Amino acid sequence: MADSAARDDTAAAAPVARPASPCVMLIFGGAGDLTRRLLLPALCNLAEAGLLADGFAILGIAHTAMNTETYRSFVERSIREFAPRIAGETARWLAGRAYYLQGGFEEPATYEKLQTLLGEIGERHGTRNALFYLATPSDAFTGIIRRLGKVGLLAQNEEAWGRVVIEKPFGHDLASARKLNAKILRVLREDQIFRIDHYLGKETVQNILVFRFANGIFEPLWSRAYIDHVQITAAETVGVETRGSFYDATGALRDMVPNHIFQLLALTAMEAPNSFAADAVRSEKSKVLDAVHRFAPEEAARNVVRGQYCAGTVNGKPFRDYRQEPDVARDSTTETYVAMKLMIDNWRWAGVPFYLRTGKALARRKTEIAIRFKPAPFALFRDTPVERLTPNWLALSIQPDEGMALQFGAKVPGPAVRLGSVEMDFRYADYFNAAPSTGYETLIYDCMAGDATLFQSADNIETGWRAVQPILDAWQGGQAAAPAPYPAGSVGPAEAEAFIARDGRRWRSIEAPGNATKS
Repeated sequence: MADSAARDDTAAAAPVARPASPCVMLIFGGAGDLTRRLLLPALCNLAEAGLLADGFAILGIAHTAMNTETYRSFVERSIREFAPRIAGETARWLAGRAYYLQGGFEEPATYEKLQTLLGEIGERHGTRNALFYLATPSDAFTGIIRRLGKVGLLAQNEEAWGRVVIEKPFGHDLASARKLNAKILRVLREDQIFRIDHYLGKETVQNILVFRFANGIFEPLWSRAYIDHVQITAAETVGVETRGSFYDATGALRDMVPNHIFQLLALTAMEAPNSFAADAVRSEKSKVLDAVHRFAPEEAARNVVRGQYCAGTVNGKPFRDYRQEPDVARDSTTETYVAMKLMIDNWRWAGVPFYLRTGKALARRKTEIAIRFKPAPFALFRDTPVERLTPNWLALSIQPDEGMALQFGAKVPGPAVRLGSVEMDFRYADYFNAAPSTGYETLIYDCMAGDATLFQSADNIETGWRAVQPILDAWQGGQAAAPAPYPAGSVGPAEAEAFIARDGRRWRSIEAPGNATKS
C-alpha cells in the first residue's frame, strides 16, 4: 500500500498539460478506416483528458455520400466501437463539433467549398487555426497541398496558423522522397509540416530519451565499451488483409524500415541533444542515421534476409499463402519479412551490430528494442560449478505491453555457487495506471501545439532512405536471393536464424508471452 501511495503521489506531482490551441482539424479521408479506428478515438481520449480546447472542431472531407448530420452519427458510432470506455458524454461532445464536406480531392470545386465552410466553422467556434490531416493514399499528398495553397488556406500570420499532417509512406525510395519533399516545400514551410509516425506516440518510445539521458546508471554504459549488440524487432501477426495492392508494390522493407524501425534505431543510438527542442532532437537523429554504414551490393546480399509467408496458422486462424491473397500477384517476389545487420560508423557504436527484423503473419505481435550487454570476465567462476554467466539484457517493450525489463544474474540460494536469471520488470499499466490509447493522442496534441519533436524532418526522411537505397538497388539488380518462404505463425524464415548464428548470436524469442527478456 505504501508503494502504491508513493506511485500515486509521484504521478500527481507531475505537471498537467494544458489544452492545445483551438483549431479546426480538417481530415482528408474523414470517412476512412484510419479516421474511424484511430483518429476519432484518439481525439475522444484527448477530450476526455481535457486537452482539447473549447474552440476545437472537426471537418471531415471524403468522397462518401454523407452530410453533417450523418457524419456526426458516424463519429459517435466509431468511438463506441473503438473506444467504448469513453463512448458517452465526451463522444457526444466531440460529435457535436463535427462537420462534413463531400467532394473529390482532385476537384478544384472541393477547395472552393472548403474555403467557405472552413470560414463559417471557424467563426462559429472562435478560431482561425487549421490543422489539415491527410489520411489519404500517398499519391494524393502533393495534389491536396497544392490546391490548399492555391486557395490560400495554408497561409500563416501572427493571428492564425495552418499546419499539415502527412501519413506514411513518404516516398518509395530516395529519389521519390526527395521529389515529394521538394514539391511540398514549394507550398509549405518546414515548420508547417508534420510527417507522422504513430510508433513515436507510444509511451515507451518517448521514454527512450528520458530513460537514457535522465538516469546516470545507464548513460555511461550506452556504448561499444559495454554493449555487445542491439536487436530491434517489429513482429506482426496480421497478414496483408485488404491492403494487397498497396503491399505488393511496397513490401516489408519500404513499409517499415525507413520510418518505424529507423526511428527506434535513431532514438536508441543518437547522441544527447542539447535540449528537447524539436530541431535539437531531429539533428541528432539525422546524424546517427547518416552514420549507418552504406552497403555495397555484395554486402546487401550477405547482411539482409527477406522472406515471404506461406500457408499456416496464426493464433488458431488459418492463413493462406501470401501469393493467394487478394490483389497480390501470383508470382510475387515481394517480401513480407526482412532482417538485416547494420553497423553505425561513429565513435560510440563502432563494432556494435544492430540486428533489425520485421514481418507479417508471425507467431506473436511484439515490438521491442533489446540491448545485450557484454559478459563479465569468467575468471572468478572458473573453479565453481558455474558453466556460463547469465546474459544481461535490457528490453524496452513498445507493444503490445509497454514497459521495460532488465535481466541479470544472481546466486541461487544454497551451499553451492549456482547462478540463476533474475528479472526486474516495469509495465506502464501497472505503475502509472495508464489509460488505453491509440498511439496518436500525443502526436495530434503536439501538432496542435506546434511541437515537432516527435515528427520527422525532410532531412530525417531522406537520410533514412539513403541507408535503405543500396538494399533496394541490390534486390532490383538481382544481387540477392529471392524471398525465403516461412509458414504463417512461425518466427520467420530459417535463413534469418542462420544469418545471425554466423555471428555466434541468436534472435530473442518472439513466441513466448510473459517474460520479455528470455532469449
